[in-house]
Amino acid sequence: MAVFDHIATGFTAVFTLQKLLYCFFGVFMGMLMGVLPGIGAMATISMLLPITFYVSPDVGLIMLAGIYYGAQYGGSIASILLNLPGTPSSAIICLDGYPMAKQGRAGPAIFLTTVASFLGSMFAVILLLTIAPLAARLALTFGAADYFSLMILGLVAAASLARHGVARGLAMVAVGLILGMVGTDVTSGTYRFTFGLLDLADGLSIIAMAMGLFGVSEIISNLVSGAHRRRVPQSIAFRDLVPVKKDLRQSSGPVARGGIIGAFLGILPGTGASIASFVAYGFEKRISKVPGEFGKGHVPGIVAPESANNAAAQAAFIPTLTLGIPGDAVMALMMSALIIHGIQPGPTVIESHPDLFWGLVASFVIGNVLLLIMNLPLIGLWVKLLTIPYRYLYPVILVLICVGVYAVSSNVYDVVQVFLFGIVGYLMMRAKLEPAPMLLGFVLGPLLEDNFRRALILSRGELSVFVERPISLSLLLASAALIAFSLRRPVAVAADGDQSREVSR
Repeated sequence: MAVFDHIATGFTAVFTLQKLLYCFFGVFMGMLMGVLPGIGAMATISMLLPITFYVSPDVGLIMLAGIYYGAQYGGSIASILLNLPGTPSSAIICLDGYPMAKQGRAGPAIFLTTVASFLGSMFAVILLLTIAPLAARLALTFGAADYFSLMILGLVAAASLARHGVARGLAMVAVGLILGMVGTDVTSGTYRFTFGLLDLADGLSIIAMAMGLFGVSEIISNLVSGAHRRRVPQSIAFRDLVPVKKDLRQSSGPVARGGIIGAFLGILPGTGASIASFVAYGFEKRISKVPGEFGKGHVPGIVAPESANNAAAQAAFIPTLTLGIPGDAVMALMMSALIIHGIQPGPTVIESHPDLFWGLVASFVIGNVLLLIMNLPLIGLWVKLLTIPYRYLYPVILVLICVGVYAVSSNVYDVVQVFLFGIVGYLMMRAKLEPAPMLLGFVLGPLLEDNFRRALILSRGELSVFVERPISLSLLLASAALIAFSLRRPVAVAADGDQSREVSR
């Protein structure tokens, strides 16, 4: 009965004209930016974050969440039509989506990924309704030492699942932790690593960092590589979207398995939709009776990762809102938006802000239904949009990024940070260093330090507190086991990720 009470609370909270309009705006902008290669949810959320300063936190969060899962819908369209992923989690769909398009079956591929997105999302929403309250009650038993160890596990998970090796992932986490120390020490009030620049007294801007690492760097990469010059089909008739019975029969099992894999990985801190989509693809290929068909336009190769990445995108809200540990880089930015509004994500959110939490869950249902209804009729619009020369799009995107960053704090120095991080992000891309673990380290760094200090104060300086508490010890052992496993056997999805990038080239 509690689940139905939560559903009633959520739909009562979300059914206002303002929230429905912002939900529609968020999912539409997410789908639009997901279609355009090189932008994605991270840059879009960063650009539109200032809008949330003028509305209540629950309205702003509904819009930002809509952008995130809306981008998962749109990302597969560019993967299928251009062989160029609209979002990182859609990269693996290039392997079978683009061959289907070359066979004249782009329409059924888009239809099947849309349905798979919806079903994967609905599975995650059901999980969110049932698991989130349990996770919040469990988190209430955590002390400072337990939270420190949980954050260590999240950072280690992010590093160990990096596509180019655990060592590089850990190095990026370390860089993020160091960058998170820039600014004023909240305990002593002294400046740290500011180098005499007063603009750094409040620390580096997470908005500028996110836009630079994920937005500007992608624009630079697309311009340098020339990937934006791909040819796009002139049109896709609505009747061409209808799949045959064989397609539907091949889809049912992979969609269900992808949703389960995505939801499970989405709950784990530090994983995210990209890892989920690669794992789902690899799993389907391993259990398939015809593994040789993968990479040639095989239907399970598009629906399984599509279901997984949408399930993971919405399941990632469970650790973010109930534990205060972001599931991926986008969740880190989402968590920062809540903190800006004076809401600290954690186990008390459900009790102290029930309308916000359950209203957000209800908005997932409404937003996914809107996406299912909108996506197919708008295929013609997305095809036309992809024919716009990139030389006209990227200046507009850069202007929007600059305006969005400046609007946050009215500081020109933040705009400078965007372009500095953009150059750094592009160089990291060339060096095969991933920015997501670094951003997670940057966000969790201050929280990690705060809980470390609190634990030592409570234990009077005894480091043994981290191994004396059963929860903390279990989490630290899990972190050590994860590192050991990653060093012994590299993550299987790395090979799939490299293969998908080769195909996209």
